[in-house]
Formats: sequence, structure tokens, C-alpha cells
Amino acid sequence: MQPEERQIRAVYDDQTITVYQAYHQAIAASAVQHQTFVSPPFKMDRMTWIKPSFLWMMYRCGWATKPNQEHVLAIRITRAGFDWALAHACLSHFDPHIHASEAAWKEELQHAPVRIQWDPERDIHLNKLDYRAIQIGLSGIAVQQYVQEWIVEVTDITAFCRKVYETSLHEPAAAQALIPVEVPYTPLP
Repeated sequence: MQPEERQIRAVYDDQTITVYQAYHQAIAASAVQHQTFVSPPFKMDRMTWIKPSFLWMMYRCGWATKPNQEHVLAIRITRAGFDWALAHACLSHFDPHIHASEAAWKEELQHAPVRIQWDPERDIHLNKLDYRAIQIGLSGIAVQQYVQEWIVEVTDITAFCRKVYETSLHEPAAAQALIPVEVPYTPLP
């Protein structure tokens, strides 16, 4: 069954949800060592994007080969924090079906600590699919809460990502079986 066009799909349990980010070695190693992001080398004043889609992250970082994205982190965060981000978010683009006017959207965007962007989901070969994956941009108070309160565990999964990529070159079905199973996400009541 094909997922809805804009539906959050993720790996999650009763308390946490897994999101992905890719960084250069200094930020990734520090995050794994401290089990959160530490400034420096992490910059708290920049927007940071979290992605619950493993394959979209692989597309974004080129299977951990793009400059400054050579280390992929799987970050388990609290569902309460993730839900807070969704509740305090603004779309990164104007949508006349959602916003009263472009001016109203710009006003909301200027003050929202979280941005939502929907991009085409990817298959095992990183080709576009007909439905979208969510990216969540955190800034200001949202970054502070993410770093100080929401993060439960940080794991460097770079070697796993490279294994999936190598497998995908010769055995796509076997590679597909390796990737995390993402299911539709339901916010906490």
C-alpha cells in the first residue's frame, strides 16, 4: 500500500522516535561521546535539520560521502519533544490551503522556532518516489530543547549506511531488508 503523500514515517516506540543527521567528524564524534551536541563544535545559533526518513538522509548525505556529511547519526529523541516541534512549526513555503495570506505565512515563519519541509521520499537507489518525507528545521529555543532535553541516545551509524549502500549495488532487495522499518507516526495524545 502506497503511503499518503505527506505522512510522517519513522522508527519509534512508546517514548522515543529516531531521527537522522549527518555531520563532519568533529561534530559527530563529540555528539557520540557526550550523547548530545556540544558547542563547540556544534553551533547552537544555526538551524539544524532532523529527518525521520533513513533513505531521505542517505539521499541528502550521498550515503555519507558528501563533504561535511561523512558521519551519519541516528538520534533517538523523546516523542514529547518531537511532538512539541510539530506543534510549534511553520511550513517553509507558502500554502494557500493552509495560510490566510502570504503576509500571514511570512509573519508566522519569522516567529516559528521550527520549520517543516516536505521533499520527495527516496527508494533504495535514491530515486524520487511519489510521496514525501518530512524534514524538520530547529532554531532558537527548539535547538536548545533538542540538545538539552530531547536527545536520549546518539549513535554513529556510518558503517551501517555504507554496508547498506554496498549491498544496494548488487542486491537491492537485500539492502532494502536492512534499512530501518519506518511506519506512519502518530503524535502522543
